[in-house]
Amino acid sequence: MSKFKITCDEATTICDKSQYGKATIMEIIKLRIHFLGCKICALYTKQNTLLSKILNTNKGGSAICSMSAEEKEEMRKRFQEESAKLQ
Repeated sequence: MSKFKITCDEATTICDKSQYGKATIMEIIKLRIHFLGCKICALYTKQNTLLSKILNTNKGGSAICSMSAEEKEEMRKRFQEESAKLQ
């Protein structure tokens, strides 16, 4: 069973890789097993997924660096609202 144990650092790396479809099946299995004992990493993954979803539905598909201050504030508020629902 120790071959399935990963650290929180490894879990966040796998989470990030899975967002881009780069995680292997074995990595995803290890990540799911890690979630059974680590709710912090599970929350990190939910928030990471949410942030990616928000960024991908950004009006016009513009990058964050080219967003106005108002758009950034709107995105920050939306993230906080959605993140609160996850907890």
